[in-house]
Amino acid sequence: MTVTVDTALAADARRERRFFLSLSLPALFIVGLAAILPILWIIRQSFLTTGGEYTVGNYQKVLSSGLTWSALVTTLELSLGTLAICILLGTPLALALASARPRVANVLMAFVMLPLWTAILVRTYGWLVLLRRDGLINAALTGSGLTAEPLPLVYNFTGTLIGMVHYMLPLFLLPVYAAMRDIDPNLIRAGASMGATLGQVIRTVIMPLSAGGIFSGSIIVLIYTIGFFITPAVLGGGRVNPLSTRIERTLTTFQDWGSASVLGILLLVLMALIGVMLLAARRLLAQNTVDAPHA
Repeated sequence: MTVTVDTALAADARRERRFFLSLSLPALFIVGLAAILPILWIIRQSFLTTGGEYTVGNYQKVLSSGLTWSALVTTLELSLGTLAICILLGTPLALALASARPRVANVLMAFVMLPLWTAILVRTYGWLVLLRRDGLINAALTGSGLTAEPLPLVYNFTGTLIGMVHYMLPLFLLPVYAAMRDIDPNLIRAGASMGATLGQVIRTVIMPLSAGGIFSGSIIVLIYTIGFFITPAVLGGGRVNPLSTRIERTLTTFQDWGSASVLGILLLVLMALIGVMLLAARRLLAQNTVDAPHA
């Protein structure tokens, strides 16, 4: 009797999934076309010369250029640096928000999300005003005597990184905060009652249970920052050149759609590799977490 009921419930669940999938098929079709067709066009364009002839010369030219690999390294440095700072700042902040009273947490979250309500171009130029040699930060440092001369905070890697972290920190914080908020407080109390210190509770209870949120936030940060353009273009001042700015200059300066398409494909491949590695790491961590109690 139990087997019959379980089989019927499983069949109902499959029918329900198929029904909801059928409802989403039109949207999936439109989104799929909007995502796939431009990629197919870029792939085709990467094999065309300016005269419309098919060639692999675009790949040879781009992949043999030292500027391409320099831009790739800069892209990875910016993305990984942004991710590292977001983890260092966002994880404790998410823990503080999850531990606060709901009313206080809501107010603090509103302040955290405030930058997202402003256009990225406005925020980037705001950082330019703050960080330049005659900006507010250098004026405060030199005026207070902490520095003898203005610090180089903009038109370099440091200024670009500051602007990218400012944009990505709220997006990283959201999934981490959601994961920590869903942790059962009784688990934390149980660890404390067994004599665990605060650090041990964070390391053995909170961090493993919020690992999914941290990985989700990490994926968001890396995928977004790989293709960042406005922040490096403005705060980098032409001295910080990730793949996105190299694509823009290839198009505007040389009108070379073939080479720009190759750079775009390289950017897509890089995003895909990072996404696959993060998902594999998440699955491995989840497997180790499940196997740990049986060890």
